[in-house]
Amino acid sequence: MKNITPLVSVLMTSYNREKYIAAAIESLQASTYQQWELIIVDDQSKDSTVAIAQAFAAQDARIRVYVNEKNLGDYPNRNRAASYAKGNYLKYLDADDLIYPHGLEVLVRMMEANPEAGYGLCTISPDKQRIYPFLLKPQEAYYTHYFQYGIFTRAPLSSILRREVFEAEGGFSGERLLGDFEMWHRLSLKYSVLLMPQGLIWYREHDEQESFLYRHNPYEPFKYTLTSMKYLTSGACPLTDEHKQQAISKIKYWQSRAILGGIKNKQFSMAKKMSKEAGITFLQAIKNILPRS
Repeated sequence: MKNITPLVSVLMTSYNREKYIAAAIESLQASTYQQWELIIVDDQSKDSTVAIAQAFAAQDARIRVYVNEKNLGDYPNRNRAASYAKGNYLKYLDADDLIYPHGLEVLVRMMEANPEAGYGLCTISPDKQRIYPFLLKPQEAYYTHYFQYGIFTRAPLSSILRREVFEAEGGFSGERLLGDFEMWHRLSLKYSVLLMPQGLIWYREHDEQESFLYRHNPYEPFKYTLTSMKYLTSGACPLTDEHKQQAISKIKYWQSRAILGGIKNKQFSMAKKMSKEAGITFLQAIKNILPRS
């Protein structure tokens, strides 16, 4: 049987990225793996982002540029980009990030060698017992995240997804900032995840990123704990009952710290909001962080 090289749909969403998008596109064009299409979906940029993208598309038939009729926001726009995809795999590459020349080839080769994986994640810290890549079934994925190291905190840039899996699950939920965190929880209820090595992609940090809000608004990281509780308390959670309760206790501890931190910093309305959403009273929060004998 003839070996067919799978097509990869590289998805690039953009909004006011004129300073970075050329470098992002050029990093993909330099890939050792060349069986790709690049789908750029602009979310109503006010600068020259679209013009730069279109200039690349005029020179490379593998690049297609779309402009939304209205601003959709981060994760809805990621879903829009995926709707244009034709490839076996979906690989997000944000307009301000880069992929190393060998990155796409390694990601695809490892996914092809592990067909049972619904999706893959890279940029994970080195594992102390195994070398990458290795597969985690649902229970193993949840256990790894909650008791070893946080695999579900990876951004879309660190992922590669089978398109059929992404479409079967309806794409990202649209949750602002934490849509990826929610997605990995959701996928790992049903599918195995392939963990892959570092050094495949490069994530740029700058003050124009939406994630800048995460670093300056204490409520944003708190929302991640609410998502954790949603999946840990779900009947579909693959953890054993014992591990599930231990994980829930951990999350309640961090929620309690956040609530009391709000009080300490005189952010009383925020502390009250977090208390209500977590279902933890101020008194319970104090009890939750006290050492247990």
